[in-house]
Amino acid sequence: MADKRPQRGATLNRESNRFNLPERTADGDWLDDQAGIDGAPPRLRTSVTVERARTIISRNTSPDIGFDRSINPYRGCEHGCIYCFARPTHAFHDLSPGLDFESKLFAKPDAPALLRAELAKRGYSAQPIAFGTNTDPYQPIEAEWRITRGCIEVLSDTDHPLTITTKSDRVLHDIDLLAAMAAKGLAAVALSITSLDPRIAMTLEPRAPTPERRLAAVRKLVAAGIPTHVSIAPVIPAITDHEIEHLVERAAEAGARSVSFIPVRLPWEVAPLFRAWLDAHFPDRAGKVMAIIGAIRDGRDNDPGFFTRMRGSGPWADLLRTRFQIACRKHGLNRERIVLRSDLFRPPEGPQGELFG
Repeated sequence: MADKRPQRGATLNRESNRFNLPERTADGDWLDDQAGIDGAPPRLRTSVTVERARTIISRNTSPDIGFDRSINPYRGCEHGCIYCFARPTHAFHDLSPGLDFESKLFAKPDAPALLRAELAKRGYSAQPIAFGTNTDPYQPIEAEWRITRGCIEVLSDTDHPLTITTKSDRVLHDIDLLAAMAAKGLAAVALSITSLDPRIAMTLEPRAPTPERRLAAVRKLVAAGIPTHVSIAPVIPAITDHEIEHLVERAAEAGARSVSFIPVRLPWEVAPLFRAWLDAHFPDRAGKVMAIIGAIRDGRDNDPGFFTRMRGSGPWADLLRTRFQIACRKHGLNRERIVLRSDLFRPPEGPQGELFG
């Protein structure tokens, strides 16, 4: 069952069949009110479940990713980006990567305390911790839970480097901490901007701030002395690829130091969700979009291979890359890498240290 939902990205709420879970054909809110429905389903309510994690720093050894550790204060993401590669993780919880992913969220309020404990472990060696690598640390519920800010406070207290990737100008709520850290070479922020067309952005990322608000955030971060990057991710053929040059230009005008792009990725359950979204919002070009994605992904919906998954392959991918590189040279971007310091890190003091400090 596929339906356009107000302010939601996915049109389906199907379970993954990778784990032999039953298919959910409608969300619980709709089933509760089904008898009274006349026409479109009601708006989905967002629920938040507390998750009591044992650890908070996730490690990875992927050779095509520029960080080896990350923190995800939340599971699921209310921004509802239809292309989000993190959607399949909700299947591990017997929830749908579709509408459940963007409406049934998990928060980790113990994250700051867990982080402090992990940083205090003997032998811990500091390297930048990445936020926003799975779900957005500044999605709407951060305004209430403030878990991301709590973690940044711990890192600020210990002079530990961090990077943040977000689609939200809510990152400005923490500009006081981030500016002070950036002055020491400890913080950098990336704003993800996929389209400048508000109508496209509204269907791609229904609960994320508008593109202009994100560009305004770039300007404010730069003005505060925070190294700022713009990520054009993903680029969707026949929907947003024509905007590459304009996005690079606007990023440069806003003061971004660097910019990057990634062709759309459709791992696991993301592919059928994306196809259903195309049928609902772009039926006139759905076949063309998927054909070009196949050309970029070696004839498949997705290429999971290291390095090629981030770059794509074939003539279409080469053309996107060439256009992007020409635009970057024209606007003077990507001349230097943003490098953070790790040598200032001071492990958190234990109870005795606080007592006798």
